[in-house]
Amino acid sequence: MNRSAVTMSDTNTNSATAASQIRFGGVGGQGIVLAGLLLGKAAALFDGKEAVCTQTHGPEARGGASRSDVIISDGPVDYPFVTEADVLAVFFQEAYVRFRSALKPGGILIVDTGLVQPFQDEENVHGLPATKIADGLGSRLITNVVMLGYLIEKTGVVSRHSLEEAIRNTVKQHVVDLDMRALDAGIRLAQSDAAS
Repeated sequence: MNRSAVTMSDTNTNSATAASQIRFGGVGGQGIVLAGLLLGKAAALFDGKEAVCTQTHGPEARGGASRSDVIISDGPVDYPFVTEADVLAVFFQEAYVRFRSALKPGGILIVDTGLVQPFQDEENVHGLPATKIADGLGSRLITNVVMLGYLIEKTGVVSRHSLEEAIRNTVKQHVVDLDMRALDAGIRLAQSDAAS
């Protein structure tokens, strides 16, 4: 898989501020909405940036298509939806196929390699076995946090400290330690990718 750094753009605002458009895609029950919420909180509450999060999901509580968009900017966000994603992180094949067209040329595609098979001509793909790592840590429910750790290390869109604070202030206390281990696992994997 081709690995390269992401450059965030200012395509979603009318001002001259730098902005990042991130989309998470999967199915209900994979923590897609929580991933977007944590990233947005990290940016807005703990990194001092502007952030807007939106989500859509099917009528099913679990199993339906799910999408979470996060816009992070140094200044006010004029439009709350992703128009051209700088980063597309997908947890399921159907989500990849459905949302692939939203990824801008040169944007980063991050996939769960156990569940997503990118097109052969895909460029700038970063893959990790997020679900397998989460299973190894004891719960598939933390797959989204593994993916978040990988994403922030690859992109620098928010700091590790801010995401840790967002986790501590959002999830139930009894799962904070598990989420921190998941975050660390994603970060370390991204670091080892960069070193190889």
